[in-house]
Amino acid sequence: MFPLYDTNPHRRTPWVTVGIIAVNLVVMLWLSSLNMREREETYIRYGFVPRRISQLVDPKLVVQVERQPVKQQAPNGQVIPVGQPPPVILQPRPAQILFTLVSMMFLHGNWLHFAGNMWFLWIFGNNIEDRLGHFGFPLFYLVSGFLALACQWVNDPGSTIPAIGASGAVAAVLGAYAITFPTARVRTLVVLVVIITVVDLPALIVLGAWFIVQLLNATNALDLGMAGGVAWWAHIGGFVAGMILMPLFSAGSSAAEDDWRDQFNEWTDRFS
Repeated sequence: MFPLYDTNPHRRTPWVTVGIIAVNLVVMLWLSSLNMREREETYIRYGFVPRRISQLVDPKLVVQVERQPVKQQAPNGQVIPVGQPPPVILQPRPAQILFTLVSMMFLHGNWLHFAGNMWFLWIFGNNIEDRLGHFGFPLFYLVSGFLALACQWVNDPGSTIPAIGASGAVAAVLGAYAITFPTARVRTLVVLVVIITVVDLPALIVLGAWFIVQLLNATNALDLGMAGGVAWWAHIGGFVAGMILMPLFSAGSSAAEDDWRDQFNEWTDRFS
């Protein structure tokens, strides 16, 4: 199942959702301008490397991240490794480590990775922003993203493979939508072997199916002892975080004011 759009109306323009997508797009365009080695080093230095959390408590710990081997195509068409670049050395600098918790949410491995995350954010983010307001939504997005990373870290705290992408934060938006608008209709592309059709389904069915797929993939990867690849546990942690945080963030929120100053005052009053 692949969601195409929802029919759930929203009252205010989702400026924050559009802004997040725009920033991700600018970063993706910049990444596309780099060569392969420059992109790899960017992912390592600004992605989330779970092992670096240990540097926050051990200021002498130096983390080495291995780079992909240099490959070239042989005359017979086979691609073979011909050399190993030196590893990237990550020093125990707390400010840099904490910054990667945010910067990793705006890095994507390729255009398909970017498009998938931003498509889901565009479909479901506007209604969550409408409910939480322009100030509550980005706070929710960031906190949920941090919790998603925490789930990934708990699963493999010693990993030196950088995690990148907005998937964890976007998963939180999906979890929030699932419990806030469970009966909202989502126009969905359904592929059943050779049958392709488009149907309207309740959001809880669409997003619940998405969560089950993530859980099955995470469990399968754990059973096979697979490291790297897709951060399935960040997806799961983000979705659950969104379900838990959404009622807390929306409790007592009027969500009816369109004036940014009124929204700002509302949120500062709630946390003062």
